[in-house]
Amino acid sequence: MPHALITSKNKTSLALRILFYALGLLILALGITMNTKAGLGVSPLISVPYSISEIWAFNFGNATFVSYIVYVSIEFILRILRAKKIAGPPLPPGQKLSLALLMDGLQLPMSLIFTRFLNLFNGRIPNLTEDCAGTFWGSLPGRVLFLALAIILTGIGAALSMNMRIIPNPGDGVVLSIADFTVKNVGLTKNAVDLLSALITIAVGLLATGHLVGVGLGTILCVLGVGRVIAVFNRLTQKRVLALAGLPLPPGHF
Repeated sequence: MPHALITSKNKTSLALRILFYALGLLILALGITMNTKAGLGVSPLISVPYSISEIWAFNFGNATFVSYIVYVSIEFILRILRAKKIAGPPLPPGQKLSLALLMDGLQLPMSLIFTRFLNLFNGRIPNLTEDCAGTFWGSLPGRVLFLALAIILTGIGAALSMNMRIIPNPGDGVVLSIADFTVKNVGLTKNAVDLLSALITIAVGLLATGHLVGVGLGTILCVLGVGRVIAVFNRLTQKRVLALAGLPLPPGHF
C-alpha cells in the first residue's frame, strides 16, 4: 500500500509539472505576441525573427522557429567542442555526449509547439498601431499599458516554464550553453546575447528598409522588466508551485 501511495503521488506531481510547464509556455507565447503588437519594439531575443517577418512578410511563428533551430545548433556545436576537448571546459564528469545532445534536441519539438502558440495568438490579437488607431489602445498611453501587460505575462510564463525544469526554451538554452562554454556569469552572458541580437536587428532594419524595425522603447523595457517580473513572481509563488509539483527549492532560495 505505501508503494502504491508513493507511485500515485509521483504521478500526480509529474502531471502537475507538465500542466504548469504547458501553462507557462502558453502564457509566455501570449506575452511575446502582445509585445509584438504594441508597436514599441520587442525583446532582443525575438527581435531578429520579428524584424525578418515584418520586412519580408514571413510568418512570425515560422521565423521564430528557424531562429530556435539556430540556437539549438549553437548548443550542439558548443557541446561537441567541449566533449572533444577542442575548446571550452570539459563536460561534467559522467555526462554522456549522446544524452546531452538528445536533451538539447528535445528543444526543437517543444519549439515547434511553442511557435504554433505564437501563430495562434498572432492571428487573433490586433496590431495596436494599425487596427486600433483612434482608440485608447492605439494611443501612446494605451500601447505602453499593453506593453506593460505583455512584459508581466512574459515574465510569469518564463518563470512557470523554467521552474518545472523540463525542457528549456532555446533562447534560455543557448544562453546557458554559452555561459558554460565561456565560464561566464549567466546574467552577463544573457546581456551579451541580448545586445548582439539587438545589433543584428538594427543592422537588418537599416540595410533592408533604412529605418529601425522591432527595436525601440519596448526593447529596453523588456530587458529591464521581464527579469524583475520573474523575480517577483518567484518570490510570491515559487515555493508553493514547486511543492505542488514535487520539486525541491533551488539553491539560494529563502
